[in-house]
Amino acid sequence: MRELLLDGAAVTDRASLHDRLTELLALPDYYGRNLDALHDCLGDIAEPTLLRVTHRTLLEQRLGDYAEGLFAVLKDSAAENSRLSVLVEW
Repeated sequence: MRELLLDGAAVTDRASLHDRLTELLALPDYYGRNLDALHDCLGDIAEPTLLRVTHRTLLEQRLGDYAEGLFAVLKDSAAENSRLSVLVEW
């Protein structure tokens, strides 16, 4: 299983979040840089993957309601794709 780390301390805004996700998950060029597109791409993960998200509180402070949307997408994507696991750490 591959383990990927999304360090919330390195995310300052929506653009940096999507920059990091694009790099981390090797998202395709057509990735729309929004939560719907992220959900679609997470559904395509074919190898067992653990996505660890750290510094949840910082993400919430910096992204506001968008962070809650992110966490909902991660949770839903993991529920729909058995090859994806998500661990959100405070």
